[in-house]
Amino acid sequence: MPNVLKLDPQPTNRCFGCGAANEAGMKLPFELDLDAHRTRGRFTLGPNYAGGAGFAHGGIIAVVLDEAMGKLSKLTGERAVTAEISIEYRKPVPVDQEIFAEGWQEDARERNRFRVAEIRDAQGNLLARGKGRFVVIGPAM
Repeated sequence: MPNVLKLDPQPTNRCFGCGAANEAGMKLPFELDLDAHRTRGRFTLGPNYAGGAGFAHGGIIAVVLDEAMGKLSKLTGERAVTAEISIEYRKPVPVDQEIFAEGWQEDARERNRFRVAEIRDAQGNLLARGKGRFVVIGPAM
């Protein structure tokens, strides 16, 4: 049985991506796979997050990838912020179908954490990939 921790949106968190206290926020649910050292989320974005042509707005895709990478700090008990992020938009991300986001850490040097996240559709097709550098600013709160 996998060792998984659910990270449901917290009622006092105002984070745009994952907080339940932000009325305009996305309230994205994630889980931590403690054995694989990965974050995973599955959700349908919905039409409020559409950009041109009815697919997910590029900024929303960046939010999903940033959340998948940022949640990795919970594995190490660190508080880290995004310092750099780059996004590779491979295919349009649907807003009306379930998508899967997954993040993992590739490297750590001093206070820097180098992370990757991907968004895939139900068939496993890669839709977007993000790479980020996160900087540790202290222990988790």
